[in-house]
Amino acid sequence: MKKSIYVLALASLSALACTGENAYKISGVINGASDGDSVYIQNRVNREFIKVAGAVIKDGKFTFKGKQDSTVNRYITYTKGDKKLYADFFLENGNISLTLGETDSIVGTPSNDIYHAFKSKMNALNGKMEMVYSSMQSPTMTAEEKKAKSNEMNGLESNMTEIIAQTIEQNVTNPVGIHLLKAYNYYMEYDKLEAVLAKVPARYQKNEDVIRLNSLVKTAKKTSIGQKFTDFSMLTPEGKPVKLSDFAGKGKYVLVDFWASWCGPCRQEMPNLVKAYAQYKDKGFEIVGVSLDKDGASWKGGINKLNITWPQMSDLKYWDCEGSKLYAIRSIPHTVLLDKEGKIIARGLHGDELQAKLAELIK
Repeated sequence: MKKSIYVLALASLSALACTGENAYKISGVINGASDGDSVYIQNRVNREFIKVAGAVIKDGKFTFKGKQDSTVNRYITYTKGDKKLYADFFLENGNISLTLGETDSIVGTPSNDIYHAFKSKMNALNGKMEMVYSSMQSPTMTAEEKKAKSNEMNGLESNMTEIIAQTIEQNVTNPVGIHLLKAYNYYMEYDKLEAVLAKVPARYQKNEDVIRLNSLVKTAKKTSIGQKFTDFSMLTPEGKPVKLSDFAGKGKYVLVDFWASWCGPCRQEMPNLVKAYAQYKDKGFEIVGVSLDKDGASWKGGINKLNITWPQMSDLKYWDCEGSKLYAIRSIPHTVLLDKEGKIIARGLHGDELQAKLAELIK
């Protein structure tokens, strides 16, 4: 291991020696591109690409040269007709070797080598998960076989979560770790996230994403298990004001379900909630849906199509939903279970776990 680190260090020093200590050189190839085609370095702000620099392919290759004061995440993009290729990388001083096509490779500098290794592991796991998911769609698969495949999928998802957490923890002192914190923090429980954020060096503490995540952790503590519910007000599908306190703390167990009609996993989970509601609604149980939709018609359509018969509320603000902010929601579906007095007793229960918890509470 020490020998590998030593070799990597030498390679990085060699790259800097080739370009100059405060300069970068990107040498790239786009599979299937033609001479005269354009390639761009772009920034991405609010999901929109902004061009930073451009280059023209000559003799099958392209080159970018420049100087970089700090390491930043950027995109290489190529568009020709219906063909659109792009990949993010770290723009930093040194020699960067780039290949874009069916298989992307961006290596040569410390940050890009770390990031490439991470993405390679993630791509391999995603490929396995897609194969398992495809096999589960077979109409001839038995219930036992589906359960085995489901367990296999859960195992792969656990592996992915572990890789994400380990890579972030190992790199939280460099730009790669900070970038991955922004992109994948929702894979980490809040107590784990808090511990990782505590290790972020002072030079990154003013990073807007680090500031946002620290604030999110503080918010999460206010709605953690054991705390009383935080109230909020929104509108019903009919446009009438409604509060969470109209249901919570009124002598029933209440499941607050954060969802959206555009959310695939939410739609997949909905039959489980329909089953739970039918079984327990007359035994002191209520569900309150909080939608992160942004279109009223889509929200109402989802309610009808998914056979949702329990109370619903939304402000149609998408991820800026006020209720979801108060409960530090980072991904949906997400549930918050309240006891009869309105105290939070569980979060994130779905599927069999939710059914088991309700069976335990409601006799």
